[in-house]
Amino acid sequence: MKNITITIDVEEDCPPMLTSTRGMEEGLPKLLDLLKKEGIKATFFVTGVMAEQYPDLIRRIPKEGHELGCHGYNHARFDRMKKEEARVALNHAGSVLRKFEKQVVSFRAPNLQFPKSYLELLEEEGFLYDSSIAAYKPPFFRSGGKSKIIRVPATITSSFLRLPPDFFIPLIRRIKAPVIFVHPWEFVDMSELPIRLDCKFNTGENALSNLETLIRTLKTENYLFFTLKERANIEKK
Repeated sequence: MKNITITIDVEEDCPPMLTSTRGMEEGLPKLLDLLKKEGIKATFFVTGVMAEQYPDLIRRIPKEGHELGCHGYNHARFDRMKKEEARVALNHAGSVLRKFEKQVVSFRAPNLQFPKSYLELLEEEGFLYDSSIAAYKPPFFRSGGKSKIIRVPATITSSFLRLPPDFFIPLIRRIKAPVIFVHPWEFVDMSELPIRLDCKFNTGENALSNLETLIRTLKTENYLFFTLKERANIEKK
């Protein structure tokens, strides 16, 4: 069974370089509209701050059949927090997001950095699934351990999807059950801003077109599009 999981990290524009929110105002509506048009479900990892600032947009996520996940409260890195700070941040974020969706069970840490010793905090806060590790960079994901949390690594970084589709689609086909992630700000033209090249190249309409091409190509190849929660439930079996 060929399947793919599309995840979206919902945050400010390319943090910590920018604190603007054009991605929320311009990029997220376009992304939601594309997924609705294509009949695709995705998982949106949302920070508590963005949920507080843009409640109407966040309400669209569960209303349109997507999974609402947690991306921390304010995009602060958990690997730079003491354990008690991390506990408070997770509780605060979860409390905010569960006003929009009672069952928020999937989590992804900002910058894909989450200490393994903090997994017990996710259990305490009612999370079941974690996608805070990248399969493509150290420490490379290894299953196992004592935690009850099911860990599903991200396999394709977002900037890779802004390369030409003829380049990235063949690679995605080679990955078993890929988990890709994007950000709302990538669907806004960032090319003139003084930020890192990987945060501004091929952003805006080109990025949206690439994602549309990916979705339509894989649909013709009979891929199933799973949320992270659905994908994790398959991992359990």
